[in-house]
Amino acid sequence: MQAIFMVGEQRSGSNLLRLILNESSDIAAPHPPHILQRFMPLLPVYGNLNNEKSFKKLIDDVCRLVELNPVPWDKVKLDRKEVLKRCKENSLVAVYGAVMDLYAEANDASAWMCKSMQNIQWADEINLYFDKPKYIYLYRDPRDVALSFTKAVIGEKHPYFIAKQWNALQELCIAQMNWLGEDSIFALSYEGLLENPEKVVRNLCDFLNIKFSNKMLDFHTSKEAERSAKSSSLWENLSQPIKSNNSKKFLKELTTEEISIIESITGDVMDTLGYERAVIKKGEELTFSDEDIERFAQENAEAKIKKSSQVDPEDIKRRKLQTGFLQQITGMNAA
Repeated sequence: MQAIFMVGEQRSGSNLLRLILNESSDIAAPHPPHILQRFMPLLPVYGNLNNEKSFKKLIDDVCRLVELNPVPWDKVKLDRKEVLKRCKENSLVAVYGAVMDLYAEANDASAWMCKSMQNIQWADEINLYFDKPKYIYLYRDPRDVALSFTKAVIGEKHPYFIAKQWNALQELCIAQMNWLGEDSIFALSYEGLLENPEKVVRNLCDFLNIKFSNKMLDFHTSKEAERSAKSSSLWENLSQPIKSNNSKKFLKELTTEEISIIESITGDVMDTLGYERAVIKKGEELTFSDEDIERFAQENAEAKIKKSSQVDPEDIKRRKLQTGFLQQITGMNAA
């Protein structure tokens, strides 16, 4: 089973690209429950995974997280015994791979693609466990990413913290790209996808050794797109065709100060990826004092509170199924 990992940062068009690839008969690309991102920090709760009881508990909890996903996984029923049987070692990565394999098989696919973007943090574990994994490195202008996060129900809200996370993730992706080479990692920009979707998707299909289909560009008419769009305001545009003009919005909607903060943090990586700076020239980046960062943190916290009060109650209810379950795991350990 071919394992494919989309990496980068959220709010970069990852769900758009997920739905495009999901329309290939060769690839199963479910909405991600972020298994590695959520369970890696929780592994101390389970103790020694070579203990059968501990490992089975981890398997059950991972499966339960998937079953509580805000966008349900179609067709698959996660048999815990079957997951255990498929694990080649007692590790979280093994459980993750078994679960993804089961989903792909249930959907008659020969490959699966996971768009849990922060999986790049565990590339070493992924490269060791999976047989010749492939990566799709999707990147977007950090200023538009920051703008998107300020409007979203998830994530940081202050440009300083958004830019710091974006920069760190891009550096990891670029390092992997330089290490693995073009046979294992395919880099594409969100802006390039908007500008010429057919060309970009055809090139991506060649990289993945799958056949291109016009159906892939009609992703917005699929049942998966409809389900995703209805599940959260985060994905409401997924039921619409690609918007070719959905870039450089930051020029009108971010302040000069906000752009300056972002470019000061991400400027070098922006240069590497080919994004032109709008305010801060190379060598003139701003530095931030402890007092500045403390002020940014306070503004960030206040913005998060304000945004949470505007979220659709049904969206919150769906998300709480997973977050409540994860809190229960840590709470049980504390008790």
